Amino acid sequence: MSIEIIPGTWTLDTSHSEVGFTVRHAGISKVRGAFTDVTGTLTVGDSIASSKVEAIVKTESFDSNDNNRDAHVKGADFFNVEQFPEMTFVSTGVAGSPEEFELQGELTIKETTKPVTFKVEFGGVAVDPFGATRAGFSATTQISRKEFGITWNAALEAGGVLVGDKVTINIDSAFVLAAQN
Repeated sequence: MSIEIIPGTWTLDTSHSEVGFTVRHAGISKVRGAFTDVTGTLTVGDSIASSKVEAIVKTESFDSNDNNRDAHVKGADFFNVEQFPEMTFVSTGVAGSPEEFELQGELTIKETTKPVTFKVEFGGVAVDPFGATRAGFSATTQISRKEFGITWNAALEAGGVLVGDKVTINIDSAFVLAAQN
């Protein structure tokens, strides 16, 4: 495994990647889930600062392992997937070392775009048994769902609300280098 990434265009390997989330539920526990339909491109420049990431998440692919909750979250109270079928992320800058860095970018949910910063850990580069060059990354950030217009909630009898405002996004990703000609 190498810690240096080759300049070029890398494509997200969706079968070896996950875009997950965690949100507080009823003030006492956390609900986890993922988006299962994600595409992404990593364009690596000559330096970490000249690299760029773009990703598209299909909101219909929301999966929290509970069909009733998933239907509610896909509906108008939350993502409204019929009107807003995609979330997007476009990086705007990178700072730090090649092994651990911050990836700044613009996250768009329901036509609201806000700056976010992911803390990223670079897992390295390896050539798999089939000859593909792969790079791995883990990233995390926290957003306010209210800032993106996702404000539905329900008051709890004991106080507080059903769904927390802070959503932690966790990404484990593998990218594959496009064939070099």
